[in-house]
Amino acid sequence: MRRISRESRYAERTLQGVDDVGQEERIVIWIERRPGAVWAVGRVVNPQLRDSDEPRPEDVVFEGFELEDALDRANEALEDDVSVLEGDGLPADAKPFTRKEVLPLLERWFFNR
Repeated sequence: MRRISRESRYAERTLQGVDDVGQEERIVIWIERRPGAVWAVGRVVNPQLRDSDEPRPEDVVFEGFELEDALDRANEALEDDVSVLEGDGLPADAKPFTRKEVLPLLERWFFNR
């Protein structure tokens, strides 16, 4: 898989589960900062099976200018996936995305540019 820079990713969670036919499945949810002060939330299933780490348009579940909105959408997506995994009887231990986690990276970007 060709790698791209993940400098714009401010937070990321990975969940392990199984798909409908019992195959192992990896779910990745992230928050990133894009040009133009846009926050984006992405969600992808089995990124390890792709040719590139580059997100596809359909991977983006939110774009907007408010960090709180991005956190809300990322946590909603995370909560939905955790609920499904728990419903399948699988362990799903994922910390919620927090402002406290994202702000130091944002401040580092802002003051060091």
